Amino acid sequence: MAGTEVYNYNPSVAAAIIFAILFGIAVLIVTYQTFRTRTWFLIPFVVGGYFEFTGYIARILSAQQTPNWSIGPFIIQYLLILVAPALFAAGIYMELGRIIILVHGEKQSIISRRWMTKIFVAGDVISFFTQAIGAGNMAGRTAAAISRGQTIILIGLVLQVVSFLFFIVTAAVFHLRVRSGPTQKLLTEPNLPWQKHLLALYATSFLILIRCVFRLIEYSQGRSGSLMTHEVFLYIFDSVLMLGTMLVFIVIHPSEVNALLKGNGAKAVRNVVSVYGMM
Repeated sequence: MAGTEVYNYNPSVAAAIIFAILFGIAVLIVTYQTFRTRTWFLIPFVVGGYFEFTGYIARILSAQQTPNWSIGPFIIQYLLILVAPALFAAGIYMELGRIIILVHGEKQSIISRRWMTKIFVAGDVISFFTQAIGAGNMAGRTAAAISRGQTIILIGLVLQVVSFLFFIVTAAVFHLRVRSGPTQKLLTEPNLPWQKHLLALYATSFLILIRCVFRLIEYSQGRSGSLMTHEVFLYIFDSVLMLGTMLVFIVIHPSEVNALLKGNGAKAVRNVVSVYGMM
């Protein structure tokens, strides 16, 4: 496939190597934390980290082929880097449901806890597969296939942005209601770290939301737009933001919430903190 059909610039091998290393380190830490504390609902988040790592490995291989790029490495890096945030989102959605259970705040949520995870994860799955289908179309050698792929990806990104905005509103309303009227659980256990984990959810949600808005603008501009013709924007508004998302969950790992629900919070904190002894 001709180079002009895949990249609109010469991709940097050095940048791809740097982010492959950073994502590799981050995903190993998150994997250790998650399996050490048996926080199984975070598995999609961990898989998203491996998608990022593998995506940048494939990008290294693709960049080394300049200017005679083959379609295989290009599509692998394109697909994995594109859809990884949807997997991060799945873990974020599931943690909110557990925070609500932790504080016994089901009545303060605008969506029933029973349906919350199902609604948001279902939207996330639809967005994930829509973007994946669009990325698959990008493998076509014709301008029509590439254009169709970009349109499908754009639809998936719109769904993802709408879902994230709704999620942020849901979390914020719950947060405000509980702060103004603490539950009986919080009255008896005021030191529960629920707000710390909600702040982590806000941080990761906004990072992914900014990234999705960037991708929306990128695909709206098309292949001749400034965002698709300058590689630096990919690293600033995707790579850095998604690495930041992983770092937030490394520092404020959801295993604490998981363990508190099981009545074993102190042990969870020791297990999570112990990871830093490896570093």
